[in-house]
Amino acid sequence: MKTTSIWNADLKNGRYRNPILYADYSDPDAIRVGEDYFMIASSFCNAPGLPLLHSKDLVNWKVVNYIISEIPEERYSKPIHGCGVWAPAIRYHEGTYFVCFPMPDEGIYMSTAIDPFGTWSKPVNIRPGAGWIDPCPFWDDDGKAYLVAGVAKSRIGYKSVLHMVEMQPDGMGLIGGEVKIFDGNENDQETIEGPKMYKRNGWYYIFAPAGGVKIGWQTVLRSRNVFGPYEYKVVMRQGDSAVNGPHQGAWVDTVTGEDWFLHFQDVYAAGRITHLQPMSWHEDWPIIGIAKDGIDGSRRDCGEPVTEYRKPDVGSAAANLCEPETSDDFTGGRLGLQWQWNANPRQEWYELTGSGMRLNAVRRSTVYGDMPNLLLQKWPAPEFTCVTRLDVSNLADREEAGVISMGMRYGLVTFRKEKEILRPFFVTGVQKYGKILPDTTEETEHALPEMNCAQAKEIYVRYTVRQTDTQDLSSTEKGFPLELVTFEYGTDGSSYVKAGEMNAVPGRWVGVKNGVFCCSAGDGTAENSGYAVVDSVEYSKRSNDQ
Repeated sequence: MKTTSIWNADLKNGRYRNPILYADYSDPDAIRVGEDYFMIASSFCNAPGLPLLHSKDLVNWKVVNYIISEIPEERYSKPIHGCGVWAPAIRYHEGTYFVCFPMPDEGIYMSTAIDPFGTWSKPVNIRPGAGWIDPCPFWDDDGKAYLVAGVAKSRIGYKSVLHMVEMQPDGMGLIGGEVKIFDGNENDQETIEGPKMYKRNGWYYIFAPAGGVKIGWQTVLRSRNVFGPYEYKVVMRQGDSAVNGPHQGAWVDTVTGEDWFLHFQDVYAAGRITHLQPMSWHEDWPIIGIAKDGIDGSRRDCGEPVTEYRKPDVGSAAANLCEPETSDDFTGGRLGLQWQWNANPRQEWYELTGSGMRLNAVRRSTVYGDMPNLLLQKWPAPEFTCVTRLDVSNLADREEAGVISMGMRYGLVTFRKEKEILRPFFVTGVQKYGKILPDTTEETEHALPEMNCAQAKEIYVRYTVRQTDTQDLSSTEKGFPLELVTFEYGTDGSSYVKAGEMNAVPGRWVGVKNGVFCCSAGDGTAENSGYAVVDSVEYSKRSNDQ
């Protein structure tokens, strides 16, 4: 399928715009190995987990792999929204790639690979138990290894604290006791988290955001000793820019000696989008973004994010224009890397036929938003249209297939077969969360005009996202986009009727995703007796008349 560019940050004139990725690659960490850049991100309860992106120039990125095919632990056979894989770190040491990731209820895990494009090792839980999050491994010049990590108050009872512990040089276990190296509660760095550790000019540096995801800033700690004491400085704030947060990320360099910083910005429904900032140094402190002159003409040592800037000088590396995949005609030999399931997948859920994807009707025993067999992908832009072509002619009685927009407020249009009638419904749901896990979910179902199965074998669903206004989420969290999601359907791919619309709300720590499903009623109907075929999913830029 010929794909259309939905969001590309490369301005094709030696410059780029931010964000470089308008998609929910949250909590990014990145490294350079030779001329190659690799970036990973959180994935929570979606599987496969831990997307690995690759770039040659820090601006054009593609998803090239996943670190884990499924989330460790059996309970993730069902979606546990907000749990699972949180902020990871990626490092390269003596020929091996390491990815360290937290699961806040289960522990800190490590996976390795010699070839990052190949299969990664089965994750090892190197620190079992709840509470620690955002780990980052570090290898010192003398061969010793360390792990720095934050904490989750929801699991451990306190927050804003960073710990350091010695790690086995092979990364597969910890040595000795943990040391509290920084307490943000004792100064003005509340909610400090997401630490990433580096060394330069004899200084140990820990880059860590503080102040909260939507309204915080970037802080850097430094010390001459691994275990401290650490001094700190705020090195990037929102300032006069439109980039709220700006939150955690990664310091990377180029072969030409330039320094850059990748980080995320929370834009609410679309999730946590990725920015690229220039980085400089002043008196052995980094400045992220552009340092502006003070009122008295003196140079500030705290930067502000850039909207547009020159591209990094990556030397002779050849970089092609690219972006993560979106559209799919399912003609490949494996499921596209843009797709993730709502929980750990089962092979019997789907089959690639060579001319489409067969989705088998999995028995539905819960609300739509908690079905594990939702096949989803991230929003790729602030506004877009996605047309899904469904063949529903092979559904059995009381089976259904449709398109869903998944968040804490979700919506879907589904086509349910009842004998010779195809009954469309527009369904909305709201997940109500307790402190950690959802406790109740409410769904409302609206019947739409029924259709004759013989005349509606193929259905086109048009899913449109457009920004209609801004919204204030609190007294301090202001000006976030308000997105309207519209569902339409038809039988010829050219004329559509509206099924319903809704204002978008993100998921638990994740942006809204959209995708497809097929299921049967949970009343004893034989599972997988029928199926739907997803012929194609095609994304495009939203036109003005939609």
